[in-house]
Amino acid sequence: EDMGKSDYPSKRLIIVGSITGNTNTLAGNVPPKANLGDLRGLAGGLNGLNSSSMIDGGDFDGAKAYKDSKVCNMLTMQEFHRRYHEETGITFASLYPGCIATTGLFREHIPLFRTLFPPFQKYITKGYVSEDEAGKRLAQVMRDCLD
Repeated sequence: EDMGKSDYPSKRLIIVGSITGNTNTLAGNVPPKANLGDLRGLAGGLNGLNSSSMIDGGDFDGAKAYKDSKVCNMLTMQEFHRRYHEETGITFASLYPGCIATTGLFREHIPLFRTLFPPFQKYITKGYVSEDEAGKRLAQVMRDCLD
């Protein structure tokens, strides 16, 4: 509501996205793939008899949970934009700043993966960005909306 009342000419709500949730990309096809299934995990609730920590009702898998959450974030922004953009003037979007391969996200992987993944992203896929660069990209999107 506050954002809708703002005097800024270009209002944006942006969530950090990832291509790992998009099965049309190489990263999105690395197992486990994002898959919301029939949303059984949501239907069961968090504490119910048929509850699950995964949206598709499956057993917990950290990498899949991350990918599924990014799909949910993208769908949420798409739906917010569809429902509220015309009325509020707010642009709702998801932004992928690049592969930040040196974060703690990969802390559960084997040491060899943690060693090889950043240079693979940097020199082979060319998708690597530092945490600093990712932050700059996000800040630029926000700053550009103020110009």
